[in-house]
Amino acid sequence: MIKNALRPAVFLDRDGTINLEKDYLYKTEDFEFVPGAAEAIHALKEAGYLVVVVTNQSGVARGYFTMADVLHLHEHIQSALNKFNTAIDAFYICPHHPERGLGDFLQNCDCRKGQPGMLLQAARDCNIDLSSSYMVGDKLADIEAGESAGCTSIMVLTGYGQTDAKKLTKQRALVCDDLTEAVAYILNEKD
Repeated sequence: MIKNALRPAVFLDRDGTINLEKDYLYKTEDFEFVPGAAEAIHALKEAGYLVVVVTNQSGVARGYFTMADVLHLHEHIQSALNKFNTAIDAFYICPHHPERGLGDFLQNCDCRKGQPGMLLQAARDCNIDLSSSYMVGDKLADIEAGESAGCTSIMVLTGYGQTDAKKLTKQRALVCDDLTEAVAYILNEKD
């Protein structure tokens, strides 16, 4: 066996892709999976993919909630996924905003999607082969981050996807109804 072999991953945006879009979500009682999302994550894990969430959380930068609130919500997501016998392998969070951030959170950074920083960091941390990985999200910024990192990008029509899909050319990214359909495509490509 090759030590430290690179593995494929599926990078997932959080809000609007895994869970229903609710502006500046941080309360656990407001969290709801997009229908089929937990089962789709389970299917990815069963197929051998790492599942990594990459999420812009400018609500931290704006002072609406704290990083502790975000981490608490992610613990809640893991607990909810546990009921489906699955879990997220890693969460990467960008708490910055280039124009509306407070204090140290006011910055242009390479981790805010459409930049690839979170994906590149995850690749280093988790031995991910970006060329055999996917980025799935509901915003143009997700597609841009995936492209910049060298992943195949897929836009879902949940969340902001209905609006942002109109900004895409067909060659740029596959468009799927939801995470369930995106995962079916990924798993079919693997076979």
